[in-house]
Amino acid sequence: MIGTSRQAIRKPQLGIAQRIDKALGTDGIFERLCRKLINDRRYADYFVEVVELERLATRICEFAPTAIPGLLQTPDYARAVTLAANPFVTDDYVQDIVTARVERAHILKDATRPEYWVILHENVLRIPVGGAEAMTSQLEHIARLMRERTAWVTVLPCAAGAHASINGALKLMAFEDAPPVAYTETSFSGTLMDDPAVVKRAQRAYDLLRVATLSPEASLALIESMAEDYRRCASTT
Repeated sequence: MIGTSRQAIRKPQLGIAQRIDKALGTDGIFERLCRKLINDRRYADYFVEVVELERLATRICEFAPTAIPGLLQTPDYARAVTLAANPFVTDDYVQDIVTARVERAHILKDATRPEYWVILHENVLRIPVGGAEAMTSQLEHIARLMRERTAWVTVLPCAAGAHASINGALKLMAFEDAPPVAYTETSFSGTLMDDPAVVKRAQRAYDLLRVATLSPEASLALIESMAEDYRRCASTT
């Protein structure tokens, strides 16, 4: 990308978007997306560039230590996490956030969809966000994407103990004609990084996490088993 590591605290800059278009020969794609996102209040200021880049990535790798990643969230799960963080907002606000999250996931349905790799910490599966019924649907959704080979999801088990230290969620994005970037996020801020040395360190941390995960088959079996547990719990309430 253009520039060095930076705190992603502003909305996309038109000038930077135009420079990216010129460097990559993308015929104004970045500029058009930038203009659209600048006025989109459904995303935090520090996240809008990430949404823009997700649409252009050829590979996305995520580590989710505390919540299901947005690209995998069902509407009920997205609604529950939105309300948990914003208990006094209007229903319209919540619906806008949920709709935006569902729209982001459309990139996984495109013919040119990116390779999508996800590491879920086991704790993410065990936290009943939205209740048992919502978690049943959420885990069934993930299992379906795994069986369809739309997403490659593995689980980092609690039994793995200490693992590569990553401060919050991590997203790595690779592109056909541009250097990769890394994005880390905590509760109130996000940082988009394109310094090659920093991105290389983030990739190494992700690789260390990946070797500590369950196999894809064991991960799918655990996710489906927990979906069944939630289903039984929902049927008794």
